Parts: sequence; C-alpha cells; structure tokens
Amino acid sequence: MKNRSWAFLAGGLLVALLLAGVVSNYASSHPDGLDSSLLKGCTVDADDNIVGGSCPAQQARDHELADSPLADYGVRGVRNSFVSTGLSGVLGVLVTFAIGAGGFWLLRRRGATPTDGGAATPTEGDSATSGDVRRRADAAS
Repeated sequence: MKNRSWAFLAGGLLVALLLAGVVSNYASSHPDGLDSSLLKGCTVDADDNIVGGSCPAQQARDHELADSPLADYGVRGVRNSFVSTGLSGVLGVLVTFAIGAGGFWLLRRRGATPTDGGAATPTEGDSATSGDVRRRADAAS
C-alpha cells in the first residue's frame, strides 16, 4: 500500500477514535424517535421513569446481554461515566476496524493467488510486466 493510502487510513482511524472517545460523551441524553414514540400514552418523571398511563414501553425487558462488559454505552467497572463512555467507544472502533481490516486482508489474499494453480503470467499490454519480462529475457541470453 502506498504511503498516501496509509496516511489516509491512519487519519480516518484517528478521527473515528476522537469522535468515539470524546465527542460521544456530548451526545443528547434525550430519547430518540423510537424511544419517544414508545412512551406515548405514559406519564414519565424527570428521570424518564414511567409513573402512569399505558404505553408500549411498559412491556420493555432487559436484553440478554445487559450485564455484558460493554452494555449501556459504557465499560463495566469504570466508575467515571465520561471515561467509561469514551473507552467503550474507542473499543468499539478498534474492534470494528480489526474485523474490517481482517476481512479485507483475507479478500486480498484470496484474490492474489492464481485460480489454476500455476504461476501468474503477465498480460501482453501491461507495460510494467512486459518490461520486466524483456529484462529477464535479456539477462538470460
């Protein structure tokens, strides 16, 4: 990969880490469209706890992975909520990047091997490979 490609990749990763680690702490804590639509018909208090009425949100249950290490946009065991949220975002970016990079690496490796089992041959019109072939032929004679 060219140096320019590595710089672009590193810059994109750095921006993603900065957004996930710092800026994510400033996201709105108010319910989004789905949460607010599920609360229609209910009365909620200042902490968004349902205190009356009837709405679909009353049927909500904890997810099976609610006690996992990265549940609820934080890292379990980290008491500082700013650090916990930022750390979970950074870990999410790194895991996603690792999975994506591994997938692309596997696809690249698969595409680099010849399908017929023989050595790859240069194409006729390719100036770089035909020049290499000519130099090898001149050196052999």
